[in-house]
Amino acid sequence: MAFEKIKVENPIVEMDGDEMTRVIWRLIKEKLILPFLEIDIKYFDLGLPHRDATDDRVTIESAEATLKYNVAVKCATITPGTVFREPILCKNIPRLVPEPTTADKSIELEVFNFTGSGGVALSMYNTDESIHAFAEASMNTAYKKRWPLYLSTKNTILKKYDGRFKDIFQQVYETEWRSKFEAMGIWYEHRLIDDMVAYSLKSEGGYVWACKNYDGDVQSDFLAQGFGSLGLMTSILVCPDGKTIEVEAAHGTVTRHYRVYQKGGETSTNSIASIFAWSRGLAHRAKLDSNALLLDFTQNLEAACITNVESGKMTKDLAILLHGPKVTRAQYLNTEEFIDAVAEDLRGRLPKRAKM
Repeated sequence: MAFEKIKVENPIVEMDGDEMTRVIWRLIKEKLILPFLEIDIKYFDLGLPHRDATDDRVTIESAEATLKYNVAVKCATITPGTVFREPILCKNIPRLVPEPTTADKSIELEVFNFTGSGGVALSMYNTDESIHAFAEASMNTAYKKRWPLYLSTKNTILKKYDGRFKDIFQQVYETEWRSKFEAMGIWYEHRLIDDMVAYSLKSEGGYVWACKNYDGDVQSDFLAQGFGSLGLMTSILVCPDGKTIEVEAAHGTVTRHYRVYQKGGETSTNSIASIFAWSRGLAHRAKLDSNALLLDFTQNLEAACITNVESGKMTKDLAILLHGPKVTRAQYLNTEEFIDAVAEDLRGRLPKRAKM
């Protein structure tokens, strides 16, 4: 008996990554995706060496392709370190010199006159257009899920910066979403970030939490670790229209495991977040294309992951939670063994056809 591959009518964008996640990404594609799907994958290598070789042009090209095809799946990538310029000193006052946009090369902006031995300054900006899009995406998500929406900021400290987020969210809600939310019995509310964190700890979920970037990074990692492992957390980036998405594992490239892998050692890296990046991206493709067979495949792929873990087949990070820090090698699977176990379970869930 052979598998009849499911035909995927429209392409998806694939963004490859770095280090250990690049290794498991390849295994997922080879063992869990290509054997079962007839699919056009638009491949972009976002590994750091290729980004450097193309002067990061490949990143722009992958984003443009995502806008064109609406669905992207992304492997975890390295965030390159920023090379900081030496501060320009004038009368012992540190100054920021922005990149000149005109012929005038003498533009200077005084940041702060330090009266002590020195210090640091923080400068950041956001556009109203970007904040408006963030608000639209958040409210669109809450509406689709039929869940209330909370925005968290620290506008008591960052009065103008965070206050701008608060004001624009409220404006978007009042002019475009309040009547829709109230008709559904849900609501939007702004809360201080510390109050929101306290609320999340005692809540049972069932709401959408709009976090600014740093707050979102901290809280999502906090919740993922509380539920077992960062290896279980997948991130879905949604455009305001709800049509275009990019899905990726929300953790890093697992450098420590990669160093062991490079030396030929055995690793036990949790691939579930990366597997779900593929499944959630493909599920969105299925919904856009009204492809019931593809949607069923994604559900079976996720169920295969869950069933394996519930039956005791898991990577070391999860086995430690079950058996304690003295877990033995017999109590967990290595990186490739886990993906093989998922593939075997998946094959048992999918229909087969007789060879012609």
